[in-house]
Amino acid sequence: MAFKIYTKTGDRGETSLFGGSRLPKSHLRIEAYGTVDELNAHIGWVRDNCPLEEVRSPLLFIQELLFVLGARLAAPPGKETTLPGLSDKEVHQLEEWIDLMEGQLPPLQHFILPGGHPLVSSTHIARCVCRRAERLVVALDATDPLESVLLVFLNRLSDYLFVLARYLALRTNTAEIPWIGKRD
Repeated sequence: MAFKIYTKTGDRGETSLFGGSRLPKSHLRIEAYGTVDELNAHIGWVRDNCPLEEVRSPLLFIQELLFVLGARLAAPPGKETTLPGLSDKEVHQLEEWIDLMEGQLPPLQHFILPGGHPLVSSTHIARCVCRRAERLVVALDATDPLESVLLVFLNRLSDYLFVLARYLALRTNTAEIPWIGKRD
């Protein structure tokens, strides 16, 4: 018998965590890992539309890590799990990629507005979704303590995505749009 995508178990507004416990689909834990999933989809969009292999390969790695992060969030709190985890190693990898890209960028002299090129804009959208995921994970951590590396990873990932947007602007010869404040 083939596996069916629909189970009908969520028809009343609940979903299962790993291990079978159920929560309302509006629960903060579900919002958090759902937003991580949304972020993963946005990063997939950036990766699919980016012709640069030096960007595509790290983005695929990040997508795999986001799947791990989502799985950690989908695990019941306080329960031992055999799920893979994240470590400082992955955070340091993001920092290395940030440093590599920043080394090629002009110093940031002003706030910049998202836009100028579809690839740059979609990377900024991913950054914004990452910040939202981070806020939700911070809120979840306040009620159900999480591994601190999950918070650090999301924080560093949003930094990575900001620098990546700038790097993609550079590589696509797209001028950054400075925010100059009130216009007359």
